[in-house]
Amino acid sequence: MSSIVATYNLCKRYGNTHSVQDVNLSVQEGEIYGFLGPNGAGKSTTLKMILGLAHPTGGTVTVFGKEFAANRRHILRQTGSLIESPSYYGHLTGLENMRVVQRLRNVPDRNVSEALAIVRLEKQKDKKTSQYSLGMKQRLGIAMALLASPRLLVLDEPTNGLDPAGIGEIRELIQSLPQRYGMTVLLSSHLLSEIEQIATSVGIINQGKMLFQGRLDQLQNRSRPAISIKTLKNEEAEKLLAGKGYAPAVQGDTLRLESLTDVQVAQINRDLTLAGIGVLRIEEHKRNLESIFLDLTGKEHSL
Repeated sequence: MSSIVATYNLCKRYGNTHSVQDVNLSVQEGEIYGFLGPNGAGKSTTLKMILGLAHPTGGTVTVFGKEFAANRRHILRQTGSLIESPSYYGHLTGLENMRVVQRLRNVPDRNVSEALAIVRLEKQKDKKTSQYSLGMKQRLGIAMALLASPRLLVLDEPTNGLDPAGIGEIRELIQSLPQRYGMTVLLSSHLLSEIEQIATSVGIINQGKMLFQGRLDQLQNRSRPAISIKTLKNEEAEKLLAGKGYAPAVQGDTLRLESLTDVQVAQINRDLTLAGIGVLRIEEHKRNLESIFLDLTGKEHSL
């Protein structure tokens, strides 16, 4: 696999403040890359620099293996994007808005029909966009981004402001693009649960700095799951485990232990049984992406 998008020590400074600082981002061909971070973390600024909408203070951007600054037109011809919110003329229909973009991108009529079908707007194409729901407007923006059949699709917060049904529609659409159309998708989001469900790789940014980049399973592996143990004699079990160097925490009617290997869990079960302490239940509690993210960023509040 080769990098479709790569940034090298990418920086953006406004006055004395770094919005983006030394970001090295790598998006592989055919994947859905989730660019994750709280509002104001530097996601949109990074995407704008990748698309040439903002000029970097330092560092470089390559797309399709070519440096963006020297190959701008070649790169943008193969790229579709939706940054921040879709742009459209409210007094025009969905189809008429697509025709405007069609002329700008110089693509055939079939591309318009295909893009509208992909986002399932073909039945609402003759309706004025001022009468579209928020989800329909978002899908129209994605249809415009898909109009030139891009190799790379860049989406900035594509589910922002949508209800659960609209989020599900956009998620299903994005998931289908790499396999059905061979596209690479780079999308930003602050919705952790959405990134978990849709992305194959993830980059986490906070205060302009990349904190993690890799596959989701690699992120999960940064923290072993907690183990809860319920026994017939929890007080005795707590003393026994503490005596063996563990740090069990009492939570209700269970003992909770962090960062144990499978071998350690098996040994604890054996030790408790040999001590005559009946083990009723051993459960693994995997941490979700949100809790790992909050640990990485040192934040105590929800995004």
